[in-house]
Amino acid sequence: MNTRKIMLVAAAVALVACGRTKDGDLTVERPGDVDVDVSTTKDTIKLPEVGTRIDTINTPTMGTKPETLIVQKPVVGTKKTEVKVPTVKKP
Repeated sequence: MNTRKIMLVAAAVALVACGRTKDGDLTVERPGDVDVDVSTTKDTIKLPEVGTRIDTINTPTMGTKPETLIVQKPVVGTKKTEVKVPTVKKP
C-alpha cells in the first residue's frame, strides 16, 4: 500500500514539472547543479511526428468457377489492396 502512495506522489510531481511549448514540444523542469541553493533548469524534448502513408499489399480472395454443368469449383487468388500504415519521423 505504501508503494502505491509513493508512486502516485511521484507521478503527480512529474506531471507538475512538465509543460508544452507553442510548437508542441515537451519541456521538463529538472534540478540544476548541486549547489547550496535549489534551482531548476528547463530542458526541451522534441516528440516524434506520427503520421500515416498508403501502402499496397496482396490480400487473398475467394471465389468459384464453373467446372462442369453441375459443380462450382472453389478458386483462391490474390488482389492488391491499399492500406494505411503508420509512420514515425524522429526529431
